[in-house]
Amino acid sequence: MARSFDVQELDELLLSLTRPGAAAELAVLAVCLLAAWLVARLVGSRHLASESILFGERVFDGVLFPILALAFAFAARIGLQSTIKPAVFKVAIPILLSLVVIRLIVRVLRHTLPSLAWVRVIERSVSWLAWIAVVLWVTGVLPSVLDAMDEIHWKVGNAQVTLRNVVEGTLTGGLVLVIALWISSVVEKRLLANAVGQNLSLRKIAATLIRSVLLFLGLMFALSAVGIDLTALSVLGGAIGVGLGFGLQKIAANYVSGFVILAERSIRIGDMVKVDNFEGRISDIRTRYTVIRSLGGREAIIPNETLITTKVENSSLADPRVLVATAVQVAYGTDVRALQPKLEAAIRAVPRVIDDPGPSVQLAAFSADGMDLAINFWVRDPENGQGNVKSAVNLTVLDLLNAEGIEIPFPQRVVHAVVSRERPRSDETDGQVPSAGQTPPPAAPAA
Repeated sequence: MARSFDVQELDELLLSLTRPGAAAELAVLAVCLLAAWLVARLVGSRHLASESILFGERVFDGVLFPILALAFAFAARIGLQSTIKPAVFKVAIPILLSLVVIRLIVRVLRHTLPSLAWVRVIERSVSWLAWIAVVLWVTGVLPSVLDAMDEIHWKVGNAQVTLRNVVEGTLTGGLVLVIALWISSVVEKRLLANAVGQNLSLRKIAATLIRSVLLFLGLMFALSAVGIDLTALSVLGGAIGVGLGFGLQKIAANYVSGFVILAERSIRIGDMVKVDNFEGRISDIRTRYTVIRSLGGREAIIPNETLITTKVENSSLADPRVLVATAVQVAYGTDVRALQPKLEAAIRAVPRVIDDPGPSVQLAAFSADGMDLAINFWVRDPENGQGNVKSAVNLTVLDLLNAEGIEIPFPQRVVHAVVSRERPRSDETDGQVPSAGQTPPPAAPAA
């Protein structure tokens, strides 16, 4: 009976598409699509939200366009229902609804989880399921499929669960989690916009907490939609607590440490730190780990527990100024007292060298080849590198010494040669050739 009903409904739909009223529906649908595109383009140009979830890269490939098209088409169907029997809208509305679901899931996953490899698999699976559901809906087969899924059931505890409940609950729960990810992404973007220093750390912890709460609520709603009794989660919570106490204690410690770091603000995004002989700038603080980027471009992923339990040198905690030192050697006889203020004035003129505290030149030691001068100066932006400003200071010092005619001494060594003048004995020189620097023995008298 259901089979004949489905065929009869499909035949009736095909016959309705050939009636004169279908052309009017097509024209109204085209107007709805055009109006949706114009509104999406107008709103997108005002907010400059290109490549976002709502507007996509070209306005029409975002989520807003199919949502507006679905709303306009649904309103047009209600308005024409009293005059024209819907045929085109009966096909167009399920297609637009499927397009909304696909665009929403794909855009949110690409925006919030761009680096995960299995996102592509989820996108393709969602697309196939959505279009199959549209075909079943339009052809009238979907009610029969749902009735067949209701007949497949099993018992979980005291509750009876059907295959239809599981499928519908999974789809509903997945959609709720996607919406939770979207909302948390929007909130995090708004909170972290134009935030620096301590303000950035506070907003980061607020965004992390909001995302965690939204995902937790979405997960609870998803489990409830599937048909799982939430009162049974008390036992699950006890099991998770035992697991955290043993196997997951390191992961739990890293997560807790992440919130402690963000709350205490002892380490902030943008600080220059040194952890376990690795020095760099903190580029991101996650709930489980912290990313430190060195001035050479390398990045280190440090577990948050390490930042809590080990020594961390923070160059930017109380004062962002950093001392940089270099040295030069001048020859003996140089008037160091007259040279010191000249060097300090020249170094002070180097870009990035600050005046408070100003640079200093000190006579550090008397070496074998010359006098060692220690040069100290301060910079306020160590994240821009120290080697470049140190090189600029060294070049300035070299130019000044050349201009003043002051010599940078080369290594010098004094070698003393000792020449022996002792005359060798005759028995030691018999049959021997005298060496260089020795006097030959006198010749024997002639007979």
